[in-house]
Amino acid sequence: MATAITIAPQARASYIALSVIARRCISSSSLRPSSTNFRRSDFASQGFTGSYDPNEPTAGPLADTPIIGAPVVTPKSLKQHLDQYVVGQERAKKVMSVSVYNHYLRVSEIQRREDEEQQKLQQRLRREKNSQIHPVEDEYPGHQETIPLHPPTESISVPPLADASALNLDKTNILLLGPSGVGKTLMARTLAKVLQVPFSMSDCTPLTQAGYIGEDAQVCVERLLAAANYDVEATENGIIVLDEVDKIAVSRTATGKDVGGEGVQQALLKIIEGTTLYIQAKNDKPSTKPNQLGESTGSSGSSYFGGKYPSSSAGGSVGSASAGSSKGETYTVRTDNILFVFTGAFIGLNKVILDRVSKGSIGFGSPIRSSSSINPENPEMLLSVKRGSEESKIFEKNLPFFCNAAPGEDVQYNPLDLVEPTDLQKFGLIPEFTGRIPVTVALSALDEDALVRVLTEPRNSLVKQYEQIFQLSGIELRFTSGALREIAKSSLGMGTGARGLRTCIERLLSEAMFEAPGSGIKHILITEAVAQKTEPPIYLARGQQHKFNALLAAEEDAWHAKAQGNPEGGQNQVTSSFEEYREKSKAAGVM
Repeated sequence: MATAITIAPQARASYIALSVIARRCISSSSLRPSSTNFRRSDFASQGFTGSYDPNEPTAGPLADTPIIGAPVVTPKSLKQHLDQYVVGQERAKKVMSVSVYNHYLRVSEIQRREDEEQQKLQQRLRREKNSQIHPVEDEYPGHQETIPLHPPTESISVPPLADASALNLDKTNILLLGPSGVGKTLMARTLAKVLQVPFSMSDCTPLTQAGYIGEDAQVCVERLLAAANYDVEATENGIIVLDEVDKIAVSRTATGKDVGGEGVQQALLKIIEGTTLYIQAKNDKPSTKPNQLGESTGSSGSSYFGGKYPSSSAGGSVGSASAGSSKGETYTVRTDNILFVFTGAFIGLNKVILDRVSKGSIGFGSPIRSSSSINPENPEMLLSVKRGSEESKIFEKNLPFFCNAAPGEDVQYNPLDLVEPTDLQKFGLIPEFTGRIPVTVALSALDEDALVRVLTEPRNSLVKQYEQIFQLSGIELRFTSGALREIAKSSLGMGTGARGLRTCIERLLSEAMFEAPGSGIKHILITEAVAQKTEPPIYLARGQQHKFNALLAAEEDAWHAKAQGNPEGGQNQVTSSFEEYREKSKAAGVM
């Protein structure tokens, strides 16, 4: 017969008290903060994997990790990409690559901070949702909240103010100085295309002060918004090029109010520094047609610095709206992270610079003006000065970079390299405007050798373009070295830089482009005499490939002999080495 076990009331009370204490210890240990920054609830919705494939996207909690620390591009890689499109301008390409790289590192860091704050907010919400209630309060309904053992003590003294915000990284705008046709706009457009960010270019000439006939200063941001297919996030990380900025210099008018000069500069101050603009979208139809660069304004591409950016349009015209945009829709765009690139020829600024760096106009204090030869027909050309002379000392004293040259060697100096904010103020820019553009870099005018390189070396060179145009009709077009040199000479006399090369080639090939397509002509040779307009182009029919190559090789031999000072040895020159034979074979198109 089983005997009933009786428990004393004192023992029962002790057992209940011990069980409550045990529950309290277990719950407090489970709620104790971990030594790491993560909790198990943070990864509740993310799966883990036991293997890692570098060719596939990362899975698990590291899927959204930013790529900061392992950049895809570097300033050197950007400069190497610019070398494929822009000839010369080494210092300008380096400064441009560094400035663009630093700007988008800043944009990426700001994006990383925002993502981190968003993740912390989501973690805090998950923790509050999954937090457990105190066991005593759960066991005894209506029980009051537990009194904290160590309540916070109020200090009598006022605590010091502390700013917990992260370090602020300011942006750096760029000013490119140089004559027309040296590659100012091409560099900005090339970098914007390779980084796959929205890009727009606006002319400062039609800009006027708000309330007057003309375009307002914020039209440049409107064009960037349209180039980004009305994506505000992509617009706030784009590039805006303001061309002909020298045309908004201060000018004295009879009315006393300069609405197209100082008024525009005042309107641009807040925009380039960073402000919030309210832009009303125009009632344009959505467009997915390819733009001038062959890109679709409706498609999106990935950026090297993270995120998805739409393809940028070449001219940034306000003609491509998204399907959701309608008349009266307003967009809020912040310009804090938009990179502004200003370009201008600044004709006459070199004289202002030389007046500043020279000690005087007469006597012993005028070394620059006394011996430097400035070409009056092309004053933007470089100044040739011997290293170690009085002129070179003055230039080196004012140069913003180190000049690495041997003593006694001729050094080419660009007067625009010595530009200072005071020179720009004398030209007509207000101090507030110049102070917001800390980086200033000058581009040199292209000489004859540089123009020859422009014809052949860039990825989209003019010679390759016209050869491709004739190749589409089944015609082979070739230029000799002498013809390229004559084309460069003709373009140099136009004073329009590299833009004059297309004019010269169009004049030479206009007749050939009319006669050759659809005829029996299969080979066209442009020689030095043809470029000098003393002979017509050489046309050869099908089956005369050998004669075409022989004529080309003979022209090249004559040109090299003339360049070496032996005009009689061009036809009878004998190949003396295998390397020379190989060079001639390449010139003739055999190899």
